[in-house]
Amino acid sequence: MSESAGAVEARGTSPRKNGERKGLFARIALFVRQVVGELKKVVSPTRQELLTYTGVVLVFVAIVMAFVGLLDYLIGLGVFALFG
Repeated sequence: MSESAGAVEARGTSPRKNGERKGLFARIALFVRQVVGELKKVVSPTRQELLTYTGVVLVFVAIVMAFVGLLDYLIGLGVFALFG
């Protein structure tokens, strides 16, 4: 889909009028401004949310560890039975 020239210019992504690219330092400054703008949107979780998320991760990791441990044990039994 094509966008109108006005929509492209509104985002600030249009090339310069004479076709030149911005300089290195101008691009770095733009990048830093965009990073700071995105970081201002970050919302930290509350203490309760943090504890809940931590618990969920720990339970999930324990389940995956048990699954992998069981597979390792079963494969070990199979290899031992095969090669004895």
